[in-house]
Amino acid sequence: QVQLVESGGGLVQAGGSLTLSCTASGRTVSINYMGWFRQSPGKEREFVARILRIGRRADYADSVKGRFTISEDNAKNTVYLHMINLGSDGTAVYYCYAQVSDDVKLWGKGTQVTVSS
Repeated sequence: QVQLVESGGGLVQAGGSLTLSCTASGRTVSINYMGWFRQSPGKEREFVARILRIGRRADYADSVKGRFTISEDNAKNTVYLHMINLGSDGTAVYYCYAQVSDDVKLWGKGTQVTVSS
């Protein structure tokens, strides 16, 4: 199995930046993608970004393109989400995930990001 632990959430002012981290442990060789979803109050969980472990191709939700950057340190089994110019839509619980097969995602417990105006 794979365990995921997120960190880096917190309170940030509108227009500010924040970097989230997610470290995987356990059977990390099974991971194809790592990435992030987020869930705002009263909304469904939505895709934010992902990165392919081999080749490091990255995909982003349209809403975050140009403002969020996902990167990975394979040696540390850690994925990062660098967020800039955060707006009120950035307030959410951010969940790290690992895609270990076509239909299986494993999730972290989430980290809260709150953007204040």
